[in-house]
Amino acid sequence: MKAIVCKAWGPPQSLLIEDRPALSAGAGQVVVRMKAASVKFSDTLVIQNKYQTQPELPFVPGGEVTGVVSSLGSGVEGWKVGDRVNAQTTYGGYAEEVLVDAARMTAIPDSIEFAAATGLSSTYGTAYYALVDRGRLRAGETLLVLGASGGVGLAAVELGKLLGARVIACASSPEKLAVCRAKGADETINYVAEDMRARVKAITKGNGVDVIIDPVGGAYSEAALRDMAWGGRHLVIGFTAGDIPRIPLNLPLIKGCEIVGVWIGAFAKHEPAKHRANAQQLWAWMAQGKIKPHISASYPLERVADALNALIERKVSGKIVLTPA
Repeated sequence: MKAIVCKAWGPPQSLLIEDRPALSAGAGQVVVRMKAASVKFSDTLVIQNKYQTQPELPFVPGGEVTGVVSSLGSGVEGWKVGDRVNAQTTYGGYAEEVLVDAARMTAIPDSIEFAAATGLSSTYGTAYYALVDRGRLRAGETLLVLGASGGVGLAAVELGKLLGARVIACASSPEKLAVCRAKGADETINYVAEDMRARVKAITKGNGVDVIIDPVGGAYSEAALRDMAWGGRHLVIGFTAGDIPRIPLNLPLIKGCEIVGVWIGAFAKHEPAKHRANAQQLWAWMAQGKIKPHISASYPLERVADALNALIERKVSGKIVLTPA
């Protein structure tokens, strides 16, 4: 089977495609024949040794796949060969076959395509965990989404509207903001061409925002936090801007607000049952047509460098996926 391998830290073009032996499932494990693999910004950091956790070299990148169960290890119950699944892998996802712990899989309804399902757990799963479990977003509140055209950002726009919030989407171009409006954003801000703080003040009539989704970091984090309403929640998801901000701690003090960490990988590991319950809610909403992941491009395995560079160069709206070679 073919797999993408990282043998030395470096940019996407340093990755190699190799033929490897077929995988064998151990106790509690399942081999999944990959149909689509999620391409995430965190993958661009992992291969460059810039992420908060790192595997040993060499390794196969990729933390989430959808596919079909092809074999089962001993002790695995509740699954059978041929089942359609979404699997959290941490690493190993950029390959035609993936070894998965059975406890980290959820079933995919037959009505949902593999590519759309691949974007669900890492993007909508993160946004749902952030907004519902960590941010306690309530109907009628105002939600500010930074990086709103990205995978998690666009999911947050759609879920925020579904949960009854007023959504302000921030992105870096008119084209990206048009995608956000198509997903239901009430207001949009081009934070490259406009004064984000002035626009937030005007939109909220000086009251500020109740919840911030922040997968961006950099200078935008503190600027957004300064427009937080009393008792608000700033949800820290990532740092696609490249810089990890150093927030003055007087800001949460005077605003009575919270700065809350959101790491879907750790959540899935520490609370797998809750993670699966969240996923089942999202599957139900997708089957009902209430949410629909925006898959902007699909790349074959051998074009993994193109896929990752598209993320690095900020050319992606929504999600992109890899498919078998």
